[in-house]
Amino acid sequence: MFDKSLNGRPNRRNFLAGAAMVLLAGCAVVPKAPAPTPAPTPAPSGDNVIASDNDRHRVALLVPTTGPNAGVGQSLANAANMAILDTGAKDLRITVYDTGTNPGDAARRAVADGNKLILGPLLSDDINAVRTIAKPAKVPIISFSNDEKAAESDVFIIGNLPGQSVSRTIAYARQQGISSFAALVPRGEYGERVSSSLLASVRASGGTVLAMENYDRTAASISAAATRIKAKGGFGALLIADSGSLSSRAATTFRAGGNASPVRLLGTELWSGEKELATAPALNGAWFSTVSDARFGQFAKSYRARFGTQPFRIATLGYDAVLLTLRVSRDWKPGTIFPTTAMFAPDGFLGVDGAFRFNRSGLIERALEVRAVQAGTVKVIDAAPTGFAKGK
Repeated sequence: MFDKSLNGRPNRRNFLAGAAMVLLAGCAVVPKAPAPTPAPTPAPSGDNVIASDNDRHRVALLVPTTGPNAGVGQSLANAANMAILDTGAKDLRITVYDTGTNPGDAARRAVADGNKLILGPLLSDDINAVRTIAKPAKVPIISFSNDEKAAESDVFIIGNLPGQSVSRTIAYARQQGISSFAALVPRGEYGERVSSSLLASVRASGGTVLAMENYDRTAASISAAATRIKAKGGFGALLIADSGSLSSRAATTFRAGGNASPVRLLGTELWSGEKELATAPALNGAWFSTVSDARFGQFAKSYRARFGTQPFRIATLGYDAVLLTLRVSRDWKPGTIFPTTAMFAPDGFLGVDGAFRFNRSGLIERALEVRAVQAGTVKVIDAAPTGFAKGK
């Protein structure tokens, strides 16, 4: 069942699950063809009331449904709803709480309503406010953020981590014989994560990082950084840690004159879905790593049929978080503390974005694929693993 609680009031559209159950582990999970949305059931009477449920797991979905990030939040909520419908789950009640104004208040209401697990928040800046309320109540959090520093034993980070994308690409580059690297890295927290991962991955594989230039996230600044790093030379690959448009600008500057053509350009997970990659000649031959899109096409088709709009790419996190919850709920008695130990299954889980698992620190580990920009298209050149070996 899916509820929507804004400002403490349940929405009158509570969806009952109505499709066949799909396997939550051991096979690929793909949304089924869309079915008609079941008729809404009556909402509980009175204000600030959530229907009593002794036989369902209560799970709170904390996302922004108002404010500048409302579109992303609604997409996550829709995807979570779709997971309930696709699986036909009858023992799970998910209630949406708006974090657009006050994430701490949203968490407070979620805990007061008896929820035993929080999916969200979306923004890393909101995690501390939610954790302050949830931790004393022994309610774990599965955040859609990619903030590695926020992870704890009871705060799980399910967002796509830039460091893992970099590590996967570096490992592939080393397999292809590249041993020396350079990087264009934006100033700020994202750049710090990328830099740390690059240095650690290259050194662990026996390679060297010869140069690194920082820049502000503007076209002029990244172009200037590209000019500076080109003058240093001597490296076999250059990592550009930014979006498709800024990376295209940097690559064009770096390739100008033709003398830098032997250098392999590398990107991060920010390149996923970026149209600029295929239209920028300077990026031809570049490599980057990200989650597989093998199941996203069917997910997006089903989403559009149900909600009449294209999902944000991050919406799959909402879907997979529900699948994960349902998998764990097999051994979770309603009304009791969520069994976080089940999150550490060494063979992990499967979802729309492929195989994933969590380490003891609460960080997600994803099976990523390597893609290449080739002749105006983006192709998979090294497929993502289909799972994790037990004990590794």
